[in-house]
Amino acid sequence: MTPTTLRIATRKSALALWQAEHVATLLRAAHPGLTVELVPMSTRGDEILDRPLATIGGKGLFLKELEVAMLEGLAELAVHSLKDVPAELEPGFVLPAILPRADAADAFVSNHYADLAALPRGARVGTSSLRRQAQLRAARPDLQLLDLRGNVGTRLAKLDAGDYDAILLACAGLERLGLGARIRSLLVAPDWLPAPGQAAIAIEAREDQPAVLDLLRALDDPDTRVTVTAERAMNHALGGSCTVPVGAWCVRTEHGLDLRGLVGDAAGGRLIVAAAQGPANAPEALGREVAEALLAQGARSLLDRDH
Repeated sequence: MTPTTLRIATRKSALALWQAEHVATLLRAAHPGLTVELVPMSTRGDEILDRPLATIGGKGLFLKELEVAMLEGLAELAVHSLKDVPAELEPGFVLPAILPRADAADAFVSNHYADLAALPRGARVGTSSLRRQAQLRAARPDLQLLDLRGNVGTRLAKLDAGDYDAILLACAGLERLGLGARIRSLLVAPDWLPAPGQAAIAIEAREDQPAVLDLLRALDDPDTRVTVTAERAMNHALGGSCTVPVGAWCVRTEHGLDLRGLVGDAAGGRLIVAAAQGPANAPEALGREVAEALLAQGARSLLDRDH
């Protein structure tokens, strides 16, 4: 029987709530008469802000409580930033919909400097992302990289308080919160790679609820799904998580898919990069191909070092 009400489990941060409201609006438009409610929750990843994510269990900390809520029948779906979703889901869960991807670039945010090149030697840059740290060290080994946790508002407040000369954030998150004016410049592919799945919103649900899955599939964007599938397959083949510096960027071309990937060293700034092209109907195979090319160049030593 088709449900008449759907409840969305969501984190309480402003960005998470925006994403959940966005999905709710799309669901109501796709299914007139459907009632959609939000169930805001706090997750362990939101509560532990004094340590880097990599040391407390990784990005899966943002999902666990939401998945428990779905298992206990408190919600039918959860909404996530896809880059926070582990390459392998917990058994019993699927991603029936991935929304059209926004701008996947990283944003350079500073009150005094126009871009990365303009920063003086020794400038303090805030980011807790090992992927961003590795690429920063490769581009500017003279910079002082400092940890930066918390939601978008908290991070901007720390910048404004003078704790950092610049910080790096996801462009999509700033734009979604109406804070696009804070972006001074963009760090873009192919010279700078985002996280696998960055800027895509994913809907997670229980595999054993087909009527719910049918409602959610109406929001799926096939083009986004195929490109992020290649990126996530590469990450999975590398054994990647947020504890290792992995970047990926896949685009559709007239010939199929073009995937570029990197594995970095957050401490030393060494980057290993590989790219390949493949048909759009085999994104997983393309992801594995690029992962194998990275491993052939010695990526395993970097992955094991930071794991």
